[in-house]
Amino acid sequence: MGSSIPDVLRRDVRRTLKTVFRRPTRLRRLISLGPRGWLATARFVGSVIPRASRELTAIRVRAAAIPDLALREQALASIDQKAYHVQGGAILATFLRGDVATRYIAIVAAIETIYDYLDNLCDRLPGVSEQAFATLHLSLLDALDDRRPPGAYYADGPPGDDGGYLSGLVESARTGLRSLPNYTAVRDRLIDVARYYAELQVLKHGPAATREAACGAWYARNRERFPGLAWWEFAAACGSSLPVFALIELAAREQLAPAEIEATMGAYFPGVSAIHILLDYFIDQAEDREHGELNFVACYPSRAAAVSGLGRLVRSTLAHVRTLGGATRHGFLLQAMCVFYLTHPKVFEQHLDRESAALLTALR
Repeated sequence: MGSSIPDVLRRDVRRTLKTVFRRPTRLRRLISLGPRGWLATARFVGSVIPRASRELTAIRVRAAAIPDLALREQALASIDQKAYHVQGGAILATFLRGDVATRYIAIVAAIETIYDYLDNLCDRLPGVSEQAFATLHLSLLDALDDRRPPGAYYADGPPGDDGGYLSGLVESARTGLRSLPNYTAVRDRLIDVARYYAELQVLKHGPAATREAACGAWYARNRERFPGLAWWEFAAACGSSLPVFALIELAAREQLAPAEIEATMGAYFPGVSAIHILLDYFIDQAEDREHGELNFVACYPSRAAAVSGLGRLVRSTLAHVRTLGGATRHGFLLQAMCVFYLTHPKVFEQHLDRESAALLTALR
């Protein structure tokens, strides 16, 4: 007999509290956010996480019914092992209220589950071709663009029947997005970001001997639009779902000026998104070395260069975020994200304490 929904919610809140407060370094950093930061953290833990967990519990029921064993295993693993992706992805709901927050969290849960499920299919299932990577990721574009006719996402593999699981997530996302007052105002920007993500997945899963050169050539084609980056910083920016969720938060508002869309995108892509993925790679360096996986932080020429490059991105992005109309909520997202990664147990296990402390100073 499975756990009840209240049991799952209590478990997730306990797990999050343990993760957030287990280390004195993390606790001190959270305290330094000040009273507004404390209140936001309390609301995130006490309200957003339980709602996100409730959405994931419903999605997990659908995943458990997938007929094909391999697809079912990856769908369940993408939920059970990456629940914090949905919880963290919904962080901007901390500043929303009532039905708006509920709708926003439901949309984030469907879309982030698509990201995580596709990531598992590409990373963990053997024999999935590059063409299959591209075809599978059409589901993400379809989820964000209600003008596209839904496609046959498994046409190029992997084989097996998912019982309508992926197409159901796509339709859930589309239905939620259509209910937002300003969805059409941000739709084209959503597609823009999602296309970069889909391209990255194909390139980074390519042959080990050529994937770095392919990513470098890709950035060269996009350098004019996003100048001043290393190719791996651009690639990292393309790997985050946070710009999508920031745009959807804008779409949930009754009133929205076009200038606010562009300003928010300017802060999140490539800034916030590059920091997000680079910090994720920062704590996974040992694991990626062990498995021979491409790690974007390891692409810096030295540890010192990595700290310098990441610090530059944090400082410039934080300055940009502070100019936004929603500076409080976006600043909370950026600071909470940096604190989460830079005080993670993996930092201390890999003796990255000094590098972490240097990067945390960039948040001042």
